[in-house]
Amino acid sequence: MEGIVFGESPRWHDGRLWFSDWGANQVIAVDPEGGHEVVVTVPSFPMCIDFLRDGSLLVVDSAQRRLLRREADGSMTRHADLSGLSEKPWNDIVVDDHGNAYVNCIGFDFPDGAFAPGLIALVTPDGDVRRVADDLAFPNGMAITPDGATLIVAESYAGRLTAYDIGTDGGLTGRRTWAPTPGDHPDGICIDADGAVWYADVGNRHCVRVREGGEVLATAELDRGAFACALSRGEDPRLYIVGQAWGGAESSERTGRVMSIPAPAPGAGRP
Repeated sequence: MEGIVFGESPRWHDGRLWFSDWGANQVIAVDPEGGHEVVVTVPSFPMCIDFLRDGSLLVVDSAQRRLLRREADGSMTRHADLSGLSEKPWNDIVVDDHGNAYVNCIGFDFPDGAFAPGLIALVTPDGDVRRVADDLAFPNGMAITPDGATLIVAESYAGRLTAYDIGTDGGLTGRRTWAPTPGDHPDGICIDADGAVWYADVGNRHCVRVREGGEVLATAELDRGAFACALSRGEDPRLYIVGQAWGGAESSERTGRVMSIPAPAPGAGRP
């Protein structure tokens, strides 16, 4: 697919790739043959997405500091209020198998504000919100391992993937570096069935597959910034990448594309 303003947050769901066009304020679903539909419009930026266990779409409405849920009739309702933890931009989201949503906040006004550390919040299925991690250097893409035991988050300004143990109450402990990414600033991430992580990098225009510890297993080079990636499930796995020429958050030129390449292993875990 081409003609995207600012694509982000790809998710493989129900046999299709879903992603947000932040620049057009749309959530779009693309089928493997290239057909697509606009599922919902939310006037916000950023607006990352994921899904609850029942298939309900969750959308981070960063402008209003809240998490929205799409109902069966297509209407959007507030799932949780995030404003009590931070008024700074909220960013990525991943939902575990229990319906707990992890949402991160970058902690400062990007790109013009002075840097400040970000945080991760836990949103329970009932909509309760609490801080579960902090002191993150621009938290970005997040993923949960297939066993539900580990959350991995990309720290874009620290050049690393950071891991936490997930407790029975959803809390995060045991912070550690899962993989350093020297020279890269990891953005969106996904996990494959072999336990490796793919991360996208805007400035270096590539997606990189790494093993825990940092060993690089593969690199996919692009002709534009790679913002995030997602893997299909099942046979003939493919890595889907959303990318565009980076002209700043205010750019409206439609350089965005969804691309796909063969992958060595299908997606696993969440999202």
